[in-house]
Amino acid sequence: MKRIVFCVSLCLLLAIGASSVFALDYQQHFDNEATFETLEEAHANGPEALSALNGRLYVPDPCLDDYPEGTTYVYRSANMFNCASAAYRMNTNILVYTDEAIADKAGAEEYLRNLGIIDLVDQAFGSAVLVTPIDKEAGFGAADQYAYFQLQSAMFNLGFSIRGDVNTYYADNTYFGGLTYRYLIGVGGGATFINDYVAGTLDNISRVAGMLLYGGTMAKVSKVADVIPVYLVNSDGSADARYIAANDTDSIEEKGSTIRYYNQFRPQQAVVIETEEKELNADLVKDAYYNFLIDAMRIPVLKAGQNNSNMLYGNYQFNQAPYSLCRRSAILDGKTKEGIYVIEHVEDRFKDICDENGEYLQTWYEFLPEEVLNNTAPEHSVPLWLSNHGGGDDPVQFVDEIGLLELAGKERFALVGDAYQSLYYSTAVMADAKAALVQYMLDTYPALDPSRVYTTGYSMGGGTTVTMLASHPELFAAGAPMASGGSFIGSDEQVAKLQELAMPYFAMTSTYDVVGYRNQTMSDGVKAALNRYASYSGIDEIEYDFDAYPLSGFKGDRYVYTVLNNEYGNHTWYRFNADGEPRVAFNLTENLIHALYPEYGYLAWDFCKQFSRDPESGLISYNPDAR
Repeated sequence: MKRIVFCVSLCLLLAIGASSVFALDYQQHFDNEATFETLEEAHANGPEALSALNGRLYVPDPCLDDYPEGTTYVYRSANMFNCASAAYRMNTNILVYTDEAIADKAGAEEYLRNLGIIDLVDQAFGSAVLVTPIDKEAGFGAADQYAYFQLQSAMFNLGFSIRGDVNTYYADNTYFGGLTYRYLIGVGGGATFINDYVAGTLDNISRVAGMLLYGGTMAKVSKVADVIPVYLVNSDGSADARYIAANDTDSIEEKGSTIRYYNQFRPQQAVVIETEEKELNADLVKDAYYNFLIDAMRIPVLKAGQNNSNMLYGNYQFNQAPYSLCRRSAILDGKTKEGIYVIEHVEDRFKDICDENGEYLQTWYEFLPEEVLNNTAPEHSVPLWLSNHGGGDDPVQFVDEIGLLELAGKERFALVGDAYQSLYYSTAVMADAKAALVQYMLDTYPALDPSRVYTTGYSMGGGTTVTMLASHPELFAAGAPMASGGSFIGSDEQVAKLQELAMPYFAMTSTYDVVGYRNQTMSDGVKAALNRYASYSGIDEIEYDFDAYPLSGFKGDRYVYTVLNNEYGNHTWYRFNADGEPRVAFNLTENLIHALYPEYGYLAWDFCKQFSRDPESGLISYNPDAR
C-alpha cells in the first residue's frame, strides 16, 4: 500500500499466517475528529480524549487552570500528529489575536472560517487558536501578555510527564499544541498587542516562525528582540523600520504593490510591506500563509534556561530562547513547492527479514523529486540518502528538522526513511532490512544513482548510520553519523570490505551533545570510530591530546571554521589519505545541545557529495567539484 504523506494510514499489527511474523506498529497521526471548543472546554476535555486515543494517563496542564475565561477558542483539525513519536512537533499552530467583536463560540468559529484559517489548519494538521482581549472595552494590555505566556508555556510543553508508578502526562500540549510551525496573525488591536507585548520579549518572539500583522501601531519605546519574518498590511509605518532592522535585511524586491526586505544569505529573515490598502479576507490570509509564512520554522537547540530567567514553568519542556529561525520546505498535499513528493508506504514487502519476535520493517517514507517519480530524470542521475531518525523521532519530522528535506528541493536528491524504532536493538535484522529498502529504491526508480548512495542519522540514527556503513559498506559512497557513540565495528569480512573501499566518514557532534561530546570532550566511541575509519583509508592513527587541541584533540590536515545560520560557530578537522583526499573528518558545532538542527543536513551533504562509487569495481572515488 502506497500513499501520499499526510493521507492517514494506520499501521495495524498484522499476523501473517501461522509464522508469527508481525509488522512494526507505527501510526503517524491520531484517528481523531475535528473539534471547536472554548479554551476552557479544550483544557477540560483533552485528558479524556487523549487517554482514549493512546491509553496514557492525562491531566490538564495546571498553567492554564487560571487562564482568563471567555477570551480564547481552539479549533483542532482531524488526524492531528500523534505523540507516540516526535511527529506532533509537526502540528501547525496558527494563533489569531483580534480585538474585533466576537460574540460567542459560534461567532469565533465563523470568524476563523471566513479568514480561511480552518482550511489551512485542516490541510497542514494542527490547531487554530483565536484570542480576544480580557478587557473587551479597554482592549489588549499587560494582563493579556501574561495570558500569552501561559498559553505559550502549555502549547510548547510537549511530552511533559510526572514520573511515578504510572506516568501522568499534561494534555494541552498534545491536544492542541506544537513546536516547529507556529505562526501569529494580529488584527487591529491584536497587531498592536503583538508589536508592543510579544515582539520585545526574546522568549516569546523567538518561538514564532512568522507573523501576519493587519493594521495596528507600535509604540516608540517598543523593540523587536529577535529575527522574525513579518508580513505587514495596512501598517501605519511605526513598526516597519524596527522589523527590517531586526531581520538584518540587506536586499529589496518590489513586486506589484508589495516591497520585500530580506537577507540575501538567510532569505527566511524577511519583511513584506503591502503598500496598498487591503481588505482582511481569506485570500489575503492564504497569500501570506502560502507565499511567506510557511517558508520558515523554529528549532530549539540551546540549553534550557540559558537566555530566559523566568523560573515560572521553568521545568517545562522546550523552555529555551532563542529558537533558531530556519528555512522550511512545507509539505502541502503530499509535496513541497520545490517538487519533492513525500509518499508513505505501509507494506509487507520486507516481512521475511524479521527479528526473534517476528517484527519486521513495514512503514517507510520516500522523498522523491518530481523528475524521479515521473521518470523524466536521466537514468542513474539522482543521488539517494538513507535517513535514520533518532530515538522517538518521526521519519518525516527528522528529514525536515535536520534540513535534508529543504535541501533536497535545491540539490535534487532523493531520500528514504523508515520507522524502525522497535528493530534498533536487533542490529543485524535492522541493518539487513534497511539495506533491502535501499536496494528496493534503486530497483524501483531508474533515475536513482547506485554510485551515489549516502546515509546519515542523528542520535539513535547516528548509531544506525555507523551500523549501516559497517554492515553494508557495498551500498554506500560515504556516511555522516550525527551525535553517535560510533560503537559498531562489524564482522571481519565487513571490516575487510571497509578497508578495501576506504569508506569516507564524517563524524558530527556539538559541545553539549551528551552522546558524542560528553563532559566537553569527544566521547570514547567517536574517538575510536574516527581512528577505525582513518585506518581503513591508510591514515595514521590519531593520538588525542585535548590539552594541546581543546576542541578536537588533534590537529587536522585541514581545518575550517564557519558560522552556521549567523548563529553558531562550527569547526571541521579533516584527515587526508596518501592522495590528499579528506576521507575522515570531525565536525563540531559550538553551544548546541543534543538536538536536531537544519544546518547539520547541509554539512553532511557538502562532505558526502564529493564521493561516488565506481559501478564496476565498487571502489570509492573523490571529486571535490561534485555538485
